[in-house]
Amino acid sequence: MKKVLVLGGTRFFGKRLVHKLIEKGYDVSIATRGITEDSFGDQVNRFVIDRRNPETLTSLSNHNWDLVYDNICYTPIEAKEIIKLLTKHVKKYIFTSSLAVYDTGLNHVESDFDPFNYPVVYNKENEYSYAEGKRLCEAVLFQEASFPVFAARFPVVLGPDDYTKRLLFHVNKISNNEEMIISDLNKEMTFIDSDETAEFLLWLGENESIKSGPFNASSNGSITFKEIVNICEKETGKKAIISSNGPSEHQSPFDAYSDQSLSNEKARKEGFQFLEVHDWMKSLIHQFSSL
Repeated sequence: MKKVLVLGGTRFFGKRLVHKLIEKGYDVSIATRGITEDSFGDQVNRFVIDRRNPETLTSLSNHNWDLVYDNICYTPIEAKEIIKLLTKHVKKYIFTSSLAVYDTGLNHVESDFDPFNYPVVYNKENEYSYAEGKRLCEAVLFQEASFPVFAARFPVVLGPDDYTKRLLFHVNKISNNEEMIISDLNKEMTFIDSDETAEFLLWLGENESIKSGPFNASSNGSITFKEIVNICEKETGKKAIISSNGPSEHQSPFDAYSDQSLSNEKARKEGFQFLEVHDWMKSLIHQFSSL
């Protein structure tokens, strides 16, 4: 039985991943701060850790892991510490990365950001933007780890269990006849469904034929703000009230990610079958509009 460690794993797609690993019969452990309760019962082993205090992670190196998923690594120092702990104790390591490693632009391929040659610069305060933190994590992991590293680069992840309620924001604004700020309705994005995200991570962990490195993972197709709004209008029966600028509390949470998209061709060629974004997006908006 394979021993699998998930750093994180108590909410959203991480929780879905843990359930899938349990269903597959793996010996699963989760490592979290112990703040969020989980429903896994005696089906998982638990470690309480705090990435800001590396000493709390030392117990992880008392075990040998066939597979480690790291959903909660955000700084190069955290990446360096996990390398130190897992060297000679892990066969395969999968890092949850992000579309944010790329500059703005559409249809990014993996080579558009090269972590193998990205300069690693440590900030004395250990404070980084989300995007720069993910870039530096990848750089440290790919340049310094002696074990196989895979980076799953995800766009915005959506699903009924999205605690940030980013898509629900749009449905509620339109349902309540409230103004919504969208800078440009023609901007487009890629997304991925939360269960699809967990399936991709599972596939990446189980597939022994693929070489280590970064992998983009997004649903097939891109979608514009206009298309999202049109679906919301159809499902709610209301007309959206949209302005191009205004108070930040009314601004679409997607605006920061717009006109930035991924190509998933590399993963598709390796055999992963992605969902069609327009199909599940419509179903999810329908579900939200019925709440």
